[in-house]
Amino acid sequence: MKNRSFIWTVLSYSLLIAMLIDLYLVLLVAPTERTMGDVQRIFYFHVPSAWVAFLAFFTVFFGSVAYIATRNVRYDRQAIASAEIGVAFCTIVLVTGPIWARPVWGIWWTWDPRLTSTLVLWLIYASYLLLRGFIEDPGRRAILSAVVGIVGFVDVPIVYMSIRWWRTQHPSPVFAGGAESGLDPDMKIVFFFSLAVFMLLYAVLQGLSIQIKRVESDVVELSRRAAEKE
Repeated sequence: MKNRSFIWTVLSYSLLIAMLIDLYLVLLVAPTERTMGDVQRIFYFHVPSAWVAFLAFFTVFFGSVAYIATRNVRYDRQAIASAEIGVAFCTIVLVTGPIWARPVWGIWWTWDPRLTSTLVLWLIYASYLLLRGFIEDPGRRAILSAVVGIVGFVDVPIVYMSIRWWRTQHPSPVFAGGAESGLDPDMKIVFFFSLAVFMLLYAVLQGLSIQIKRVESDVVELSRRAAEKE
């Protein structure tokens, strides 16, 4: 237990230092984009948030499949923890996107395929969280949530591929999107550092959330046993 606490302390302080370095790189080191100006710096938060949201929703998908196959409650905990984190990061994507779009496009929102499919993704997993709050029976809640978690993941590749499949107002992919969509080498360094920081943040949040849910389950079980003895 002490070793685990020490590991989480080290990870937490490492994350804090990495986040401060990331802010310094994004605000002061990354070059200013020629056409969009400083507002383009949102890119270093917007895109990593989207990647982490995709990773979180994949973890929900994996945990949901594993729970249905094994009925092991730890997979259900992994799924719900990642769903909460995924919705949080997807919210960041939906908030930073319009902030970026307003000075560049002249509008806050447009119903193009990328934006619309991202909003649908947020609604799916927000519904997943609401569903868990409405169902009291743990077994039934876990099964129904797993079904939603599996079916909802279908929208992730749609969001990712939308700018390749349809004509959209959203910018072309910055990676593997053609010569005109490439990043300045200094921008790439800052972007990948920012992505690593966001992935570390996801790992820390996921681990802590799973621990909290394990403790909550133990408390519920102890309360149930105490009630039975009375």
